[in-house]
Amino acid sequence: MNFEFYNPTHLIFGTGTLSRLGEVAGKHGKKALIVTGGGSVKRSGVFDRAVESLNAAGVAYAECSGVEPNPRITSVRRGAQIARDEDCDVVIALGGGSTMDASKVMAAAFYYDGDPWDMIFHGQPDPHIPIRALPVITVPTLAATGSEMNMSAVISNEETSEKSFTQSECLYPEVALVDPELTLTVPKDQTAYGVCDIITHVTESYFNGDDGTPIQDRFAEGVILTAMEWGSRAIADGKDLEARAQVQWASIVALNGFVNVGTNGGYPVHMIEHTLSACHDITHAAGLSAINPYGCVLPPDADRKSSCSLQNASSVSRPKVPGPWIVLFRVSIVLRTFSKVSAVLRACPN
Repeated sequence: MNFEFYNPTHLIFGTGTLSRLGEVAGKHGKKALIVTGGGSVKRSGVFDRAVESLNAAGVAYAECSGVEPNPRITSVRRGAQIARDEDCDVVIALGGGSTMDASKVMAAAFYYDGDPWDMIFHGQPDPHIPIRALPVITVPTLAATGSEMNMSAVISNEETSEKSFTQSECLYPEVALVDPELTLTVPKDQTAYGVCDIITHVTESYFNGDDGTPIQDRFAEGVILTAMEWGSRAIADGKDLEARAQVQWASIVALNGFVNVGTNGGYPVHMIEHTLSACHDITHAAGLSAINPYGCVLPPDADRKSSCSLQNASSVSRPKVPGPWIVLFRVSIVLRTFSKVSAVLRACPN
């Protein structure tokens, strides 16, 4: 096991932390580009609260709204141009994973004279890896992608029906301002999608055929169990703030790099889903929920994971599992979780 771990993002987590946005933004710039999605942050009052905090700190702002659920390169181009025209020096991503991903690439595109699509890996011989970006502050309103504390961004090109990603250390947000209270208005179906996304982020590296990462495996199992237990509570009662907070923290831990170090996961489930959502514009985690059960398997000659803490979960049955069947039991746990989530989604109105 050989790895390097680096994550410079300053995480501020807890109920009420949105009120600190102006204070935090003022340390990084004088005028912010606020990036938002389809309008839920305005309907919920989150946008007004964010602006109030910025005004109190003397931070001006411009706005880029309307980022799509599968963020499009056209929105990235538009946002980068607004930032240039308005002389913005910090970017605030106020929304879900799509908003945060788009904001990161906008921040890098601010300093790039070419097309931002050059930064997205899509088979080109010489992709542009950004080395400089405006500081980004992420304020997630959905627990799912973990984009608030990592260096990746996924962008779609509607003209070519492609969807892919970019990665660079300059894309790490300066600050992740995470207030679980902002997720209280997330509808039941989107909450369930988020649970699917969180679980998939850790199963991608968990089912890697390698028994040499026991600490990471236990971390991954903790994320899965937390998503199962507290995610079910958040789906049942969207106003359960404790459940929302636990799911939000699981989302961050699942993809800030710490759980995955040394596992060398290739993220095949995500790569397949990117093709689905690029061609059919489906919700990312909905695609994952359909594909991931088939990804939660190990090759016949793979090392068998050792002790399984999942079998002691209070929310599932506790059979005495002999060693050779431990992996099959783990697969059944994940499949059971996805079956429950899928049932919730089917019951939700379109």
